[in-house]
Amino acid sequence: MNIFVIWLVMVIAWNYGYPQASPLEDVIVAVILSLLATFLKKNLKI
Repeated sequence: MNIFVIWLVMVIAWNYGYPQASPLEDVIVAVILSLLATFLKKNLKI
C-alpha cells in the first residue's frame, strides 16, 4: 500500500508541476512511474 501512495504523490506532483503537459505526456509519465513503483516493490519488499 505504501508504494501506491508514493506513486500517487508522484503523479499528483507531475500534474501540478507540469500543468501544460499534454494528455499523452501524462499517460506516459504515469506508466513510467508505475514501472518505477513496481521496481521498488520488488526490490524493497514493501
